[in-house]
Amino acid sequence: MYIEMVDETGQVSEKMQQQIMDLVSFAAEKIGQENKEMAISFVDNQRIHEVNLEYRNMDKPTDVVSLEYKPETDISFSQEDLEDNPELAAMLEDFDAYIGELYISVDKAREQAADYGHSFEREMGFLAVHGFLHINGYDHYSPEEEAEMFGLQEEILTAYGLTRE
Repeated sequence: MYIEMVDETGQVSEKMQQQIMDLVSFAAEKIGQENKEMAISFVDNQRIHEVNLEYRNMDKPTDVVSLEYKPETDISFSQEDLEDNPELAAMLEDFDAYIGELYISVDKAREQAADYGHSFEREMGFLAVHGFLHINGYDHYSPEEEAEMFGLQEEILTAYGLTRE
């Protein structure tokens, strides 16, 4: 998994960035998405509020925003076309690799870690996995979806070793 990271806050240590990169890569392997690319930006409440307004028509800061990338195209190729043109096949594979981007509010992560009584590290990991699962089509609109998504994110965090304290 290739992950581009940007810390707009200057508050996320290189060690924590690496841990989140490792955790998201671990989650990607767990759900079979290890050959994908994405971006993660660490932002403050003001910036995530702006992202919410622009992309979600939501006038407030949240802890994480997941923007799934779905290329819209009317172009299609037959299997024969792809077999006859390996360069085209490689280009399309690369085109399909980018899955989206996450914005994580460092401010909200600190607030929620204190509210929930666990570490900032755990909260940042939780938000990264939660957002990553959203980008990959998981949701929690119904009780069934919530049970599946929350169960999977807890399974990933526990298997990785990032448990509640």
